[in-house]
Amino acid sequence: MMQARDPSMNLLEGIRILDLADEKASFCTKLLADMGASVIKVERPGGDLSRKIGPFLGNCPHPERSLFFLHHNTNKLGITLSLEHSEGKKIFCKLVDRADVVVESFSPGYLKDLGLSFEILSRTNPKLILVSVTGFGQDGPRSQYKSCDLVASAFGGQMYVSGSPSTPPLKPFGEQSYYAASLYAAVGILLALRKRNRSGEGEHIDISLQEAVVSTLEHVMIQYFYEKTIPKRQGSLHWDNSFCILPCKDGHILMSLFQQWETLVEWMDSEGMAEDLKDEKYKREEFRQNHLDHIIEVLQRWTKTHTGNELFELGQLMRFPWAPVYSPKEVLESPHLKSRGFFVEVDHPEVGTFIQYSGAPYKFDGCSLDRWKRAPFIGEDNLEIYQRELGLSEEELKSLFSIHAI
Repeated sequence: MMQARDPSMNLLEGIRILDLADEKASFCTKLLADMGASVIKVERPGGDLSRKIGPFLGNCPHPERSLFFLHHNTNKLGITLSLEHSEGKKIFCKLVDRADVVVESFSPGYLKDLGLSFEILSRTNPKLILVSVTGFGQDGPRSQYKSCDLVASAFGGQMYVSGSPSTPPLKPFGEQSYYAASLYAAVGILLALRKRNRSGEGEHIDISLQEAVVSTLEHVMIQYFYEKTIPKRQGSLHWDNSFCILPCKDGHILMSLFQQWETLVEWMDSEGMAEDLKDEKYKREEFRQNHLDHIIEVLQRWTKTHTGNELFELGQLMRFPWAPVYSPKEVLESPHLKSRGFFVEVDHPEVGTFIQYSGAPYKFDGCSLDRWKRAPFIGEDNLEIYQRELGLSEEELKSLFSIHAI
């Protein structure tokens, strides 16, 4: 288990962020919280709807046991607050006055309709950075359309090129548009903080799920820009035919098909499995490209005689950039990740156990990134924030709770 170090060594120490985001951008604030920012998860009274997203700890559906919520809200404080209640809005403005950043994912115009637009909030705090993550952005003909990861994947072109030639377009695993948008939002916040150091002013950052997807389409858009060709769905085959996923004894392996071709054929031939790939005609790249299906058939007959680890270790000795396709269990057991201390154990005393999480995928000399605290319970830090920080009395808190303002 990793122990917390001197908090003054945290990279974003002193930065206060109000997190109003749902699943579209909760990963953004998680990243910043893990870097040391003070992030307050602001949930509506009763809890955020993302607490209903499974799977659940112990397969027991409960708002405090959503593994999705637990993962996306490590190191955050948690309060409940109704922005639609007049008293709730007053409290929110007090919090904004003390904040550096607000991250939200409401429909465009929602905060404005509540009297909480960026223009109004920046009067309270001219240095405020507001980040809005929505399906299509704050303006444009589709800005008011509903969206989700499926919609973003489809509208962003990602779904069209995912899948096999024989299948309809497929959605990539996981909520990829949310993670792409969250990463861009986090980068935008860091840049805005740097800019604010010079100008002394905050700003409104507009993040679109659709644009986040389009911007991460690798070769797809570039190829269309310059060649007007649309890449085909190729299943386990890389878009330029340079890599392919093939079966082996105990799973699958990602292999380069044409790199160091003669070395690969000699290796196969030493085991009597090169078949006709030894023919001189296969030394011509154009011929190999035109007979790719046959090459893959021969290769997979060979790979099936080896384990993934055998091919990986021997391939590395020959400088082949191959890799076994790991299951989550194998990733967790990776001796390399263990040696780097990547996975962390976070105490969950309410269930009497530690739960493992992915750690920070970056390391800094002299800076600590190992402050790990479980996600907050619903309203867990109401007293800390409202009473000790804002100075509200116990009677005021009871009154606010009774009228569902917190």
